[in-house]
Amino acid sequence: MARSNGGIIGKSNKASFGKCTVTSKTSTGSITLQPGTKLVDTLIVAGGGGGGTNCAAGGGAGAGGYREFNNINACGSIPATIGGGGAGGSGPGSTDNRGTDGVNSSLVIGCTTYTSEGGGSGGGGNSPSPDAPKRPGNPGGSGGGGSSNECAPGGAGSGNTPSTTPPQGNNGGIGYDAVDPHYYGGAGGGATGAGTAGTSPAGGGAGGAGTANTITGSSVTYAGGGGGGAFSGSGQPAGSGGAGGGGAGAKGGNGTAGCANTGGGGGGAGRTGGGNNNNGGTGGSGVVVVKELSKASGVWSMQSQMAAKQQGTWPRLLGTPFSADYLVVAGGAGGGQKSDPGGVNSGGGGAGGMLLSFCTPCSPQTLSINTTYPVTIGAGGGNNANGSNSVFAGASTITSTGGGRGGGNPIAGGPGGSGGGGGGANPHSTASGGSGTSGQGNAGGPNSPPGPSGFAGGGGGGKSGAGTAGTNVGVGGPGGAGLASSITGSPVSYAGGGGGAAGGGAAGSGGTGGGGAGSPSSGAGSGTVNTGGGGGGARFNNPDAGAGGSGVVVIRYPSAAIGVSVSPGTNTITTAPNGDKVATFTVSGSLVLTS
Repeated sequence: MARSNGGIIGKSNKASFGKCTVTSKTSTGSITLQPGTKLVDTLIVAGGGGGGTNCAAGGGAGAGGYREFNNINACGSIPATIGGGGAGGSGPGSTDNRGTDGVNSSLVIGCTTYTSEGGGSGGGGNSPSPDAPKRPGNPGGSGGGGSSNECAPGGAGSGNTPSTTPPQGNNGGIGYDAVDPHYYGGAGGGATGAGTAGTSPAGGGAGGAGTANTITGSSVTYAGGGGGGAFSGSGQPAGSGGAGGGGAGAKGGNGTAGCANTGGGGGGAGRTGGGNNNNGGTGGSGVVVVKELSKASGVWSMQSQMAAKQQGTWPRLLGTPFSADYLVVAGGAGGGQKSDPGGVNSGGGGAGGMLLSFCTPCSPQTLSINTTYPVTIGAGGGNNANGSNSVFAGASTITSTGGGRGGGNPIAGGPGGSGGGGGGANPHSTASGGSGTSGQGNAGGPNSPPGPSGFAGGGGGGKSGAGTAGTNVGVGGPGGAGLASSITGSPVSYAGGGGGAAGGGAAGSGGTGGGGAGSPSSGAGSGTVNTGGGGGGARFNNPDAGAGGSGVVVIRYPSAAIGVSVSPGTNTITTAPNGDKVATFTVSGSLVLTS
């Protein structure tokens, strides 16, 4: 039977199984994707700028930047930052009267940050003199409109600043100044159109139009510009807000706020009678929308077959290579320790270095059949000792560096995957934290400065953050935060730094990802096994610091790969929610591929 596809039939391959789930983030936080999601579309809108005011008419504010990104590789948990709207310019007693710019919105996927720029504020002018120079609108995702009084018209702010392709916004419009009392502010730009200039006889400029988007399942318009204001004695009206949440300008009153979670610009204010006595409208807050894609086909073009083979999801013949993602975490360092008459409240141990390819731009490994790949799991360090390296000897060797010991003897923290915290000595001397290894971790925190209850240790560094310094009131520095990865199929945090020991205050907490707490007066906490967490620093009267946590190696590969085993039997192979296989090494061994 003839078929329109030429009779080429293949298996149904769900490259991404996100169930078309849509999440709209209206406040900053993380989005946890479905277990089978590998691809997402996203819309990112920044906060709109605040409208201006003036001793005649303020400019409307620019909308927040509007950007769409499609078919992005993503999995696990992705952090979103939602930009707030800028405040409107203040009338009474102000010396500037511009609004403030909107705040950026962003989404972090792997090592890439996708950002939309906040909208530019509307122009204002000095108060109370009508002869003072006017202020142009500010640049931004979309630019703000210029203000108006008796001098030259206020200039318009530039949109699409910084420049993106396609553009994230448009320019604002200039203000209008002619014979008293015809004062009209220019409008802010929007995602689709520029703000119009204030004119006579039209009046205040109309806000630039926003853009409609159906990512949520219904059509919603975002990122409209704010309208320009008008003096109460003018013959024409203030400008309307642009479609997409832009606030209207006011004739002799306060500008209208942009709509929340649209990124609309705030409207410009208009003077009522004598004096500058009204406020610009606040910009609308931004939004981040993520749609998790389900993509499948029973028919494969040559291009899609090649892509599937490169990703390791196409069923392979015996003896063919395949791609595998990796997570390699080294052993965390032990906390610092020194018992002597001088005394040291020691620094926390640095986390083991952490390298990973899963859900990051780093390239996976290509593994070959009839090959044995050795795996080394780094041990955690003891008192004043660095952690040991972890190694996956794949097609290329991946080595994560052991954590740097906490400061105790000597008091400076040691370098490593993440650096150890500096120890707090009595009498006081400065002790820096150890340096971290680029791409693997961060530096440890220094010891405390002199103080009434000082001499506290700094926290060890972690994968995501540096260790914190001890304080001069004797509080140990917390360990740096680790990083969560979903390579096993669910999020697990690794590589947190150890906390610094206390002086006269509280001990530093361990960083998320297995970091041990510092010693308050007795025992310090050890790093969690198989996380690479750093151990907590010991107090001067405690003989034992916390030990570092041992490392771990995880290899994730497609279910189509066959003939894969691990040794020894302590190590395991499990199945991720999307069907991928996950080999987890908690002790040194081998990944064995046979035909």
